[in-house]
Amino acid sequence: MKTQVAIIGGGPSALLLGHLLHAERIDCVLFERKSRDYVESRIRAGVLETVTTDLLHRLGVDAGLNANGLMEEGFNLADGDRLLRVPITEMTGKHVIVYGQTEVTRDLNAAADERGLRIVYDAKDLAIHGVDNDMPSITYSKDGEVHRVDAVLIAGCDGFHGPSRKAIPSALGREFEREYPFGWLGILADVPPCHDELIYANGPRGFALASMRSSTRSRYYVQVPLTERVEDWPAERLWDELEGRFAPLASRPVTRGPALEISIAPLRSYVFETMRHGRLFLAGDAAHIVPPTGAKGLNLAASDVAYLSAAMIAHFKHGNDAPLHDYQRTALARIWKAERFSWYLTKLMHSFPEDGSFDRRMQVAELDYIAGSTAMQTAIAENYVGLPL
Repeated sequence: MKTQVAIIGGGPSALLLGHLLHAERIDCVLFERKSRDYVESRIRAGVLETVTTDLLHRLGVDAGLNANGLMEEGFNLADGDRLLRVPITEMTGKHVIVYGQTEVTRDLNAAADERGLRIVYDAKDLAIHGVDNDMPSITYSKDGEVHRVDAVLIAGCDGFHGPSRKAIPSALGREFEREYPFGWLGILADVPPCHDELIYANGPRGFALASMRSSTRSRYYVQVPLTERVEDWPAERLWDELEGRFAPLASRPVTRGPALEISIAPLRSYVFETMRHGRLFLAGDAAHIVPPTGAKGLNLAASDVAYLSAAMIAHFKHGNDAPLHDYQRTALARIWKAERFSWYLTKLMHSFPEDGSFDRRMQVAELDYIAGSTAMQTAIAENYVGLPL
């Protein structure tokens, strides 16, 4: 097989890139190591910045978003019993949309079926070859046979554990990482949310988040040590904890219901600054991870794809390679700003094991300053809705 762009991955960043190239009649194929059912069942974030929704509108893959997305014009920071609302629309003229990443993936897949965007699922043992050459290739196995694909460019949109980043020689890679000494214990349930907007809370027992995927589906998290296990948290214990955290803050009681999922996610800040090697380009979680506190993961991947698709279109349609050469520099400038904001909110709203009374006083002082400063609320709002491309 031959194609102009081989896209490794089948998640939303790979799908967005594939659709953007396909719309410009640039030949591309996606290669995903998991099954379609697996990819479409993954539970992920659901707060979409304008950069992400603009891409979905531009592609005309927005029927579900328009029908079911929840417009959010603010969010809340809480310290103890005090609730501080950040009015993002009032401050910036923009808003975010709550619409689950699972739904985004399904919408993009359905559109791929309709439009003839090619996706190879169950592509096992994928390897990348010759990215320093004029015609790199990939190999993979499927149904007991080994297949080879020659391409002009390769896009690695295959997440943190995929093969793309590992194809870059270690001597050329520049890694920056911060691991956090706690995780998020989350529960997803088909119950109405306890508040109309997200609440990020920092209480005596640590961080908690009340969020939603729709008006009838809620997503809650609490901070837990990395030593905790899901088995230690039966649903009733977790609901009890959530009621205790949000009863003084939310506009409605926490509604209990059967858990669709309970899981623990570790938190990490990570940037791999080598986003290009020869004809291989990284995008999304293959190049960077943010803690979920700032809701930047999918949105940061979408901004990578916006830059990378424009660069590839310039290469194939106009013979202009300058945007490809600038891709890493342009993408990293936005990535580090998003990393900074996610780190800032994580540090502000969590209890760190090494922190003492001074550190806690600093958190309270910072929240006091935010509460009384229009300038500070505006800065937070600008970062929350997403910095411009």
